[in-house]
Amino acid sequence: MDRLQAMKVFTRVVETSSFSRAAEALDLPRASVSNLVQNLEAYLKVRLLQRTTRQVRLTSDGAAYYERCVSILADVEETESSLLNSFASPRGKLRVDIPVALGKLIVMPRLFEFHARYPDIELMVGFGDKRADLIQDGVDCVIRIGTLQDSSLVARRIGIFERVTVASPAYLQLNGTPQTLKDLDDHVAVNYFLGRTGRMMDMTFVVDSQTVGVKMRGNIAVNDAEAYVTCGLNGVGLLQAPRFMALPHLRSGELVEVLSQWKPSPMPISAVYPHNRHLSPTLRVLVDWLSGLFGEYPLFSGRQDSEEQCLPTVASTSFTRRIIGKSTEAIDPIA
Repeated sequence: MDRLQAMKVFTRVVETSSFSRAAEALDLPRASVSNLVQNLEAYLKVRLLQRTTRQVRLTSDGAAYYERCVSILADVEETESSLLNSFASPRGKLRVDIPVALGKLIVMPRLFEFHARYPDIELMVGFGDKRADLIQDGVDCVIRIGTLQDSSLVARRIGIFERVTVASPAYLQLNGTPQTLKDLDDHVAVNYFLGRTGRMMDMTFVVDSQTVGVKMRGNIAVNDAEAYVTCGLNGVGLLQAPRFMALPHLRSGELVEVLSQWKPSPMPISAVYPHNRHLSPTLRVLVDWLSGLFGEYPLFSGRQDSEEQCLPTVASTSFTRRIIGKSTEAIDPIA
């Protein structure tokens, strides 16, 4: 029995809570995964996992062994990479999940640069605003907006996500322009809900250095950034759009900023990954590249004074050739 391989299989079963998902992630037959774990238990003469028809759970011995396996495998990977890096570039497979708007506008148009620099890294890139479960779904890294809540994950900040409170001129002409936060009681909003939980997101405003949340009534709620902005353009209500998506519409007059003295609270953009992946040289070069990429754009670096040099969002094909301060003249639209 290859004990190192058995450790890798065992840890992936634990992290995915499933023999089938572990087999899929490792590109192995399910029977091979099951046999490797059984042989490992026989070799150690302890039961590592409690198996039922619905779930897989660690025993107390299994929990202790898992922690040691994670440490050992990380040490092995770091040792191997320190030697391999002297002769070859990082290699291997990575699965990454990215929010739709950020992925299609910022990452994908430049991904060829990463591939040119690291041709031996095979990327599987997923798009979606629904939060992936890294462990359950076998995802190596995700880009997330907001504060990290899960202590089993590591977050590295790669940018700042800023929003702006806006509405269409038609909506404001019909309903008036709010002058204070209290005026919001007389307005409706396009609401945004979280795909996984269905929870509605409050509007937020920074008032005297404190973040104030405001619940808004509204008849339409979406969980997609482009649909959110489109509703605002069509006069459905007030919204707090991503600044990089709202910018071209603000410049064209299709959207108007309101309550500008109380900005929505900014949120971090982070590359998030499991603790047991933090020593991976393949993941490290990807996160370094993402950090440098987002750092090039002032709107993701908190440098609003340089807005004119940033890349505005593309909310429809009519903006596919609006690039500010870049040498290229075309960019893929957000879909």
